[in-house]
Amino acid sequence: MTEQHIPQRYATNPAQIPGMTTAQLRETYLVDDVFVPGEIRLTYTHHDRIVLGGAVPAGDELVLTGYPEIRSDHFLEHRELGIVNVGDTGAVIADGETYELVNGACLYLGRGVRDVRFLDADGSDGAFFYLFSAPAHTTYPTQLVRPGEGTVRELGDQLTSNRRTLNQYIHENGIRSCQIVMGVTQLHPGSMWNTMPAHTHDRRTECYLYFDVPEDARVIHLLGEREETRHLVVADRQAVISPSWSLHSGVGTAAYSFVWAMAGENQAFDDMDAAPVTDLK
Repeated sequence: MTEQHIPQRYATNPAQIPGMTTAQLRETYLVDDVFVPGEIRLTYTHHDRIVLGGAVPAGDELVLTGYPEIRSDHFLEHRELGIVNVGDTGAVIADGETYELVNGACLYLGRGVRDVRFLDADGSDGAFFYLFSAPAHTTYPTQLVRPGEGTVRELGDQLTSNRRTLNQYIHENGIRSCQIVMGVTQLHPGSMWNTMPAHTHDRRTECYLYFDVPEDARVIHLLGEREETRHLVVADRQAVISPSWSLHSGVGTAAYSFVWAMAGENQAFDDMDAAPVTDLK
C-alpha cells in the first residue's frame, strides 16, 4: 500500500499579507478540497499544529491511520479529535464502539483511541465528517453530543443581519478536551454576517468550515490585520485557516452555517479582541 501523507501549510505572519495575490491567499489560508468521496483528506497547518479535513465514506468504510507528518503509529497516539457531521446521518466506530452522528452532531475522541472508522448509516450514502485535530497531553473520554444538546446561545440581531444560533460542543463547560474548542453556528434566514464586529484570538488559531451554503451563493471571508484586510471568496464545504493574529468575519450572499474550531493557549470562548468595523481598512 502506498504511504499516505498530509499536505502542509506553513505558518505565516502579518507582513506577508500586503504582497499576496488572490491565488497566494487562497493557497495559504483556504482549504477547498476538504471533502473527497471515498477518501479521508487532511491538511496540516503549522499554526498551532492543527490538522483539519474530511472523511466521506460514500458507501465504503474509511479507516483513520497514522501519517509520517505526525510521527505516530496511529492518528490519536498524541492527538485529540473533534468530528462534526455536515451531511446525512453516518457512524463513527472508535475502538469497537459505534456512535451515530446525525447532521450537526459532534463527537470527541481523546488521545489514545487506536482504531477509528467512518461509515454511512444504513440506507444512506451521504455522510460528510469534518475533522479537527490538535496535539493532546492527556486523555479525556469519548463523548457524543447531538444538535441542541450543547450550550446554545442566541446572538446578534435581524437589524444588523447577524442573528444566529451558536451551539457550543467542545469547551471548558461542555465536552472536555486538552486544547480543542468546537461548535456549530447557524445563521437565521435573512442574516448573512457570521460575526460583527470581527475579532482576533491572539492566543489560538481558529478554523472555519462553511457549509449549507447554496450552490449559487458564496461567503466573503475577511482576514488579515484590521488595518490591512483581505478577503477570500468561499464556497460550500470549504475551510479557512485563521492564524491567531488574523481577524475573522464573513458575510454571505445567503444564509449558511459553519463549524468553528480553535486550538491554542486557552479554552475561554469569550477570550477575543474585537476589531470594530470603524477600525477596518
